[in-house]
Amino acid sequence: MGCNNSRQGETHNPNTNTQKPRLQKKPEFQNGCKSLLSKYLTDDVFQQLNGVSDKFGYSLAELINSGVVNQNSSIGVYAGSPDSYSTFAPLLNQIIQEYHGYDPADLHKSDWDVSKCNFEPLDDKYCMSTRIRFARNLADFPLGTKITKEQRRQVESLAKEAFQKFEGELLGTYHSLANMDKQTQKQLIEEHYLFKEGDKYLEAAGLNRDWPDGRGIFINHSKTFLIWVNEEDQFRVISMQKGGDIKAVFGRLSNAHTIINKVAKFAYNDHLGAISTCPTNIGTGLRASIHVKLPLLSKDMETFEKIAEKNHVQIRGIHGEHSESEGGIFDISNKRRIGFSEVELVHDMFNGVKEMIEKEKELEKHAIQS
Repeated sequence: MGCNNSRQGETHNPNTNTQKPRLQKKPEFQNGCKSLLSKYLTDDVFQQLNGVSDKFGYSLAELINSGVVNQNSSIGVYAGSPDSYSTFAPLLNQIIQEYHGYDPADLHKSDWDVSKCNFEPLDDKYCMSTRIRFARNLADFPLGTKITKEQRRQVESLAKEAFQKFEGELLGTYHSLANMDKQTQKQLIEEHYLFKEGDKYLEAAGLNRDWPDGRGIFINHSKTFLIWVNEEDQFRVISMQKGGDIKAVFGRLSNAHTIINKVAKFAYNDHLGAISTCPTNIGTGLRASIHVKLPLLSKDMETFEKIAEKNHVQIRGIHGEHSESEGGIFDISNKRRIGFSEVELVHDMFNGVKEMIEKEKELEKHAIQS
């Protein structure tokens, strides 16, 4: 710990507490470990990258620590800065290629044009709520895994400046986690708005350092729009409301995206799109989801999953990945992240949920007739 691995001529992050030494040997992975890290950290890749650091001094040891400590990880790596994706490309390109089906020569695309979302609101009888979010990180800062306390506070200050530009339905209040009173905290937890300290995977990646300093939540007055500051990514921008009016939710998010981009320079490149801490979120950084009630369809998981696969969406329980459904309610979201535009991914979610609801209605008719 504290060993300086940064290369000559590179800017080194002054926070040396997370700086790890050159690894003495390639980490061992248990039998049955299925992480993409364990698959692609070959002897050759390890020898090539061991002792290498990105321009903020983020080392291979830091990049892979979460996946080494937590061998039940599905991915196992967290980037330390936008530069990590080029510095550790021999490892990360392979992980990205398998996870996203995205080649090193591919180019990402972006499109936030709400006028292309010409779909009607989905039936509120089935759609409990709609939520669309995107993740962003600032171009000139390390990511949360490597950021210093002072840098994290700078990100928070820049976020507050951006929030001053909001107008109309985006107007709201910023709540600092470090200064939050107990009553506000209790209320935000009960309303499921408040993010908590990261789990063991984020802990091992260094994302919980200095908790809760520099973290906070912006919430608009109608509680249909919020921004998490300095969680896993520096900005998690979320639009949501009851029911199935996807166009309204996406329109609000698109408006916020335009405003924030005028005052903040985000990490972005033509190949990877928006840079995120976890490689699973690169590209659009967008997740569009609906909580939808499908008690009959969910009894036929084969048909349910075929509809999901056809429309490039994934099925989760309402409490996130690996959770169970409650009352026949499922979280349906876009599976793709990169190589497709924001508009295309919102269409994925709309088309998938629409077909699922149509199938549910068909099953209801059969149930009545029988």
